[in-house]
Amino acid sequence: MAKIHLYVAAACAVVLALAPFSLAGDPDMLQDICVADLMSPIKINGFPCKANVSANDFFSPRLRYPGNTNNPNGAVVTAANVENFPGVNTLGVSMARIDYAPGGQNPPHTHPRATEIIFVLEGVLEVGFITTDNKLFSKIITKGDVFVFPARLVHFQQNRGHGPAAVIAAFNSQLQGTQAIAMTLFGAMPPVPSDILAKAFRIDSGLVDVIKARF
Repeated sequence: MAKIHLYVAAACAVVLALAPFSLAGDPDMLQDICVADLMSPIKINGFPCKANVSANDFFSPRLRYPGNTNNPNGAVVTAANVENFPGVNTLGVSMARIDYAPGGQNPPHTHPRATEIIFVLEGVLEVGFITTDNKLFSKIITKGDVFVFPARLVHFQQNRGHGPAAVIAAFNSQLQGTQAIAMTLFGAMPPVPSDILAKAFRIDSGLVDVIKARF
């Protein structure tokens, strides 16, 4: 009996040790395919499977061409995730293309459900992420380089070259989620009370209102 208890305890220890890794991405699939039925009225944590499936469900041309960077950030993200690429449903993967004008920035943000890895197609970028103990890891990367942003940590990319830049990003989630820090705090609806933001950033409420107006 003592040996049985020992084996059970050892098995539990292994499960607990592996738990952080098993939670690093979407849950494992239980069938070969489950193409998302984006029109289904059923609402679940994910998407139900549709009945009629074709090869086109597993294909997306979305990342072929540069996106329009004519916006305040000078950068644009073109996503290929389950919301527009139904074949990745339950597969735990998705991709995106990010294009940057000279000086363009993908501002500080997080992905609550995924690690991100990028491959530079062209240009010169400064990239970085910040750990929970406020340590910054940043680097200048160029064409052909790869850089990874650990799951849930705040990270950014900025074009430091004189021409356009572009990367392909991959995620270990079918729908990684994105929270842009500035937009989340200053563009939330209903708004975060100005006195809360003023105290957090150690500025006056009037300046908070000015910043909110920009979002």
